[in-house]
Amino acid sequence: MKRIFDIFFSALGILLFSPLFIIIGIFVLLDSKGGMLFSQERIGKNGSVFKVLKFRTMHPNSFDKGTLTIGNKDPRVTSVGYYLRNYKLDELPQLFNVLMGDMSFVGPRPEVEKYTRLYNDEQKRVLSVKPGITDYASIKFRNESEILAKSNDPEETYIQEIMPEKLRLNMKYIDNQSVFKDIAIIFNTLYVLIKDPL
Repeated sequence: MKRIFDIFFSALGILLFSPLFIIIGIFVLLDSKGGMLFSQERIGKNGSVFKVLKFRTMHPNSFDKGTLTIGNKDPRVTSVGYYLRNYKLDELPQLFNVLMGDMSFVGPRPEVEKYTRLYNDEQKRVLSVKPGITDYASIKFRNESEILAKSNDPEETYIQEIMPEKLRLNMKYIDNQSVFKDIAIIFNTLYVLIKDPL
């Protein structure tokens, strides 16, 4: 049922948003040097590696300086990138990840291998399901970059404080999955984005 939901609505979303894809792509290309899309290896279900797709919101080679985004004024983020990130429009290409089966609409956000290596045995349960575009943790830590901006050691804050709480929420989702809960999380995500953009 979940896979049917993902296939139908990802295909529908790609069809409906195709004009928006073109418009965003043009703005990204005009705003800064580099390609329209950004892809990065993430860890998926059962530890499989896949490339997550996003509209490019940073200048080329920005991740050489770290994978975490710190604050709303991170100099690596482009002018158009700030707006795309605020409304999560940079995540739209992940509809293709959902259609291809690497991701689902709802599930734990996929991490880079650097962080999944730190999971303990209990936390590794999040890798038993497909990663998603949104989840409980995405809603709670919508302002994650601002939290990290206030830290003297953002990397340590992420690993010791934010990541464990994200994983706790991920496991809460895994233990109580249902299509109706997925729909509720999707609508809650949209509500938060519209009501309180960063």
